[in-house]
Amino acid sequence: MSTKTKSQAMKYMDKIIGSPMTIGSELQAYRMAEDVNQEKLAKKLGISRVHLSQIERGKKFLSPERAAAFARKLGYSERVFLELCFQDQLNRANMRYKIKLEAA
Repeated sequence: MSTKTKSQAMKYMDKIIGSPMTIGSELQAYRMAEDVNQEKLAKKLGISRVHLSQIERGKKFLSPERAAAFARKLGYSERVFLELCFQDQLNRANMRYKIKLEAA
């Protein structure tokens, strides 16, 4: 899937869930779209099912390095996952900025 298509898909998901996408909601959406349970996705990502559950619920957050690694493992754009990762950090700090990354 192209980055443009994924970006459109993320906008659509924002509309459906009523709030901006997060790394957790993106992983959950991926899991549901691929019809896999948390155990299988966690194994693919190299983490525990409990840890994945915490990420999906917004209880745990990812570092940029881990977000990029997850994107590669799932065949997603690193840029998209990094944007979500940094946006999560800003939102958690109650800072009203919108992240938009571009390659250097």
